Amino acid sequence: MSLDLGAAALVLFSAVLHATWNALTKASGDRVVTMAGVMATCAAIGAVGSLFLPAPDPAALPFLAVSAVFHFAYQQFLLGAYRHGDLSLVYPIARGLAPLLVAVLAGAFAGELPRPVQALGIAIASAAMASFALEPREPHPGVARSVASAFATAATIGSYTFLDAEGVRHAGNAFSYVAWNCWATSLAFCVFALVHTRGRLAPFLETAGLRGVGSGVLATLGYGIVLWAMSRGAMANVAALRETSVVFAALIGTRLLGEGFGERRLGAALCVALGVLLLQSG
Repeated sequence: MSLDLGAAALVLFSAVLHATWNALTKASGDRVVTMAGVMATCAAIGAVGSLFLPAPDPAALPFLAVSAVFHFAYQQFLLGAYRHGDLSLVYPIARGLAPLLVAVLAGAFAGELPRPVQALGIAIASAAMASFALEPREPHPGVARSVASAFATAATIGSYTFLDAEGVRHAGNAFSYVAWNCWATSLAFCVFALVHTRGRLAPFLETAGLRGVGSGVLATLGYGIVLWAMSRGAMANVAALRETSVVFAALIGTRLLGEGFGERRLGAALCVALGVLLLQSG
């Protein structure tokens, strides 16, 4: 089930959106509060959308419930990784390894076995994306913790991506599942932030609340596109296309966050493109 050209282009657009809101969160002075703004915006958009859409089919709800658990774990691990690591260290590991897990889960439980050339594309793209994190760096306190958190983040991304792909296919209406997913996967973090950042919440939102809201709009639109695409194409194809966001994250880190970008990363980016082309063949 390869995606048509229009759907593939939308997924690539969602990759740009995802890299952008992650960069905004990484660059924030208070990442927990910024993430709370992202999640609150997602929840609000989803709640409003749910009022105008039919409820998802009950068969989709177990997938949604377990996905919400993995989303909350993802949010926690991601913040932990960004606490000590650069965007160019954390993001490639977290996003680059996830498509491999999605491919394994889709093959084992959804019967979506990629063709040999597509399997090669998945492997090349994932390895190239992860390689962004392997260039020499100055050691600093907490880097090992960041790497461990990034690997944990990758595991949660792969898990919730598979669950949401199954959920949206059982929902009966893809947009209904998108709306319910927005609020169901955001509420737990909103409660967490309210409890743990109560004193910092109001002052920060007064000065940087727009960052959180804007990032929330980008996150909602980006993941909504991914869920819609997964109702039309193979999970691993969509996941690998989406995770080309590591290329955009590398460019953002270079131009806006002052992180290095050498020939090694350019070569990795070209390998990502090659992997995506192979993945979309057939």
